[in-house]
Amino acid sequence: MSGKVVVDTNVPIAANGRGTHADEPCQLECAKAIRDVGSDGTVVILDDLDLIWKEYKRRLNFRGQPGVGDAFFKYVSDHMHSDQSRVSLVPVTPVGDDKQGFAELPQNTLDRDDRKFLAVAVAANALILNATDSDWRQQHALLRNLSITVKQLCPQHA
Repeated sequence: MSGKVVVDTNVPIAANGRGTHADEPCQLECAKAIRDVGSDGTVVILDDLDLIWKEYKRRLNFRGQPGVGDAFFKYVSDHMHSDQSRVSLVPVTPVGDDKQGFAELPQNTLDRDDRKFLAVAVAANALILNATDSDWRQQHALLRNLSITVKQLCPQHA
């Protein structure tokens, strides 16, 4: 993969294989993708307000066990303040406009919970990894206008 990625929370959740509607091929693809992140020089991009990290924290395990997604969360937690070559924080600016969400975005109809991922991808010019969220596919015009690519790891679910 190599480069910069914003990882939607559904990817490590699917990689864990529990609490998800992802089928086994999807779970395996997500596990491979997030394993590659730590081994091929890809930089995980998060926001400087910890919005993504807090969402990971609610859904994943700090101990890095028992799943691959939990190991990814531990990796992110271990490196987010110490190694910008592995995890980098970018500034984003929330705004009060319900149709926009962040200054980095134009007005849009993207799910409010997903806007943080898109704002971070725009701020860092990064790829977004998605597993099971269909909102990304529905927003192809917005993504094209922002020059952002979403890699659908599980097109059968998106």
